[in-house]
Amino acid sequence: MRKLTYFIACSIDGFIGDPKGDATSMYRFVDAEFLAFLTGEYPETVATQGREQLGITAENQRFDTVVQGAGSYRVALDVGITSPYGHMREFVATRSLAESPHPNVELIADDLVGRVRELKAEDSPLDIWLCGGSVIAGELIEEIDELVIKTYPQVYGSGMPMFGAGFEPRDFELEDLRVFGNGAFVRRYSRKR
Repeated sequence: MRKLTYFIACSIDGFIGDPKGDATSMYRFVDAEFLAFLTGEYPETVATQGREQLGITAENQRFDTVVQGAGSYRVALDVGITSPYGHMREFVATRSLAESPHPNVELIADDLVGRVRELKAEDSPLDIWLCGGSVIAGELIEEIDELVIKTYPQVYGSGMPMFGAGFEPRDFELEDLRVFGNGAFVRRYSRKR
């Protein structure tokens, strides 16, 4: 069975964006050292246009499928990009879009959990990346097998939390920690079931 990995950027205090979801203040921490890490270990998480600009030709290392919410997808749509991760299968959880603006993007309007379970049951050596945002992470919290949290040295104070879900403790085990010279760090956790 394939894993669903929530690979996300956040502030020290656990916010993935401001109250509207904007996380552009975190971009300044993507320096040469951090970019080398991303392109070496998670090259598929760099959007297609970024891959082209950076000359990234690496094969997908961990994921062949990406699932994201309408808010995350809207960031690309607003600048005219209809398939931001064209090097993977793309799924967008949305009730606001009636039809997909790109043949590579499948819309999920109903039963997100059921569709993700189908994707997890597929026979593939690569896993599924849950790109964001908060609402679908909350809906899929019981399906998440792994967390990869890129934490940037900022405190937001308030904003969009990592999980838009009600209170219920869920246990994860730290598998790996990588610290960068700019103060950012990346933690990888596996789900304790």
